[in-house]
Amino acid sequence: MNRVTCLIPVLATLALATNLASSAQAQDYKVGVSRVDITPEGPIWMSGYGNRNKPSEGIEQRLYAKALAIEDAAGVKSVLVTADLIGFPAEFTEAVAERIRKQSGIPRERFMLIASHTHTGPVIYNSLGGMFDLKEDDAKAVETYAKLVADRMVALASKAIGQLQPARLAFAHGRAAFAANRRVFRANGVQFGVNPDGLVDHDVPVLRVEGNDGKLLAIIFGYACHCTTLGGDYYRICGDWAGFAQEYLELAHPGATAFFVTGCGADSNPEPRTGIHFARQHGLHMAGSVASVLTRRMKPVTGPVRAAFDHAPLPFAEPPSREEFEKRLTDRSPFIQRHARQQLDRMDRKEPFPKAYPCPVQAWRFGNELTLVALGGEVVVDYVLRLKRELGPDQLWVAGYANDVFAYVPSVRILHEGGYEADFNLIYYGLPTRFAPAVEDTLVKMVHDVVRRASE
Repeated sequence: MNRVTCLIPVLATLALATNLASSAQAQDYKVGVSRVDITPEGPIWMSGYGNRNKPSEGIEQRLYAKALAIEDAAGVKSVLVTADLIGFPAEFTEAVAERIRKQSGIPRERFMLIASHTHTGPVIYNSLGGMFDLKEDDAKAVETYAKLVADRMVALASKAIGQLQPARLAFAHGRAAFAANRRVFRANGVQFGVNPDGLVDHDVPVLRVEGNDGKLLAIIFGYACHCTTLGGDYYRICGDWAGFAQEYLELAHPGATAFFVTGCGADSNPEPRTGIHFARQHGLHMAGSVASVLTRRMKPVTGPVRAAFDHAPLPFAEPPSREEFEKRLTDRSPFIQRHARQQLDRMDRKEPFPKAYPCPVQAWRFGNELTLVALGGEVVVDYVLRLKRELGPDQLWVAGYANDVFAYVPSVRILHEGGYEADFNLIYYGLPTRFAPAVEDTLVKMVHDVVRRASE
């Protein structure tokens, strides 16, 4: 039997249980849902792993961008777009947001873009610029693809807004257990591995959207874990475990659209890995976790959707000296050499190094039942655990990889410990130096401020 046939009994059970759990809820919203295929048409360089040395070699799974338009009782509209891609630089997101504003009247604070962070999708133009040194046709293909995705996202948002219909929302939390902390302490420093004692966030927030007739329209779910099940030697386009989770949920609920909202799992990997069978396994695990939430009586979400958006100026530490960058030009790593040349070129142009990076912070508050916080960058788990302590876990949903994926955002603890999340990732992202210890309080303070503004 093929893989879909094997899953039919499981999916049918999930669908039946979910339908039995449907209940009458307050109707405060109109919702529109749309999706578009963004699978590259031919070979293209894939992002996420610096060891790749050739373009993609076929398609394991189609990639999608999806839009959820929400209009509250006051007629105020907001649009969430998710995509099965590695992430987007600020210039991409802001250009798309501005086009959507001009076309549909959606203000910036009410447009949210979140990437699944799959490591088996295409390179995104101007993102992770230090990872690949693409030339000629390869560079052109990546640039052309980014323009195609932007165009389709703008059309996607407009289509979702045009399909608004009365809907009910409900929210609850589930749990999944395949995320594992990847920071292992060894004699030569913090390395990648499996740390069974490390911090993780196994929370699975779920938002259910159904029409007047009780039919499921959309399932929005999240989890704090990298989409890195397949590894750097895998060359087929795929959404990884998050792509399969969405696929399985949609197979179980024909006509419904599943959205994945990536959590703050920058220091978490799926385990076990690597291999396509593990990606499918984790996808089915997640689909089952979400389905178990849908079977329960979820808390109705009502009231106006209030929104706020700002930037937290994440401070940098002092950059290395010119002599240090010159020394790195002879490093064995081509990535370190390339990064050093970029920084020396900046010095030659007499461009000052930035003092801080403007990390986007966004909040949507649905009445008094749910607050969705979206953070830019690859945010480590310490942040979501701290925010849950300070803001309360029951009505809070914290996402990462939102609006601008510019680098890892380490906590003070991780800065002290060192490792990839504190330092080497900056080589790939092209930032001049690590963040200063004030980074954590700066970001958390801005989250509190933005949530407060979205509550007024």
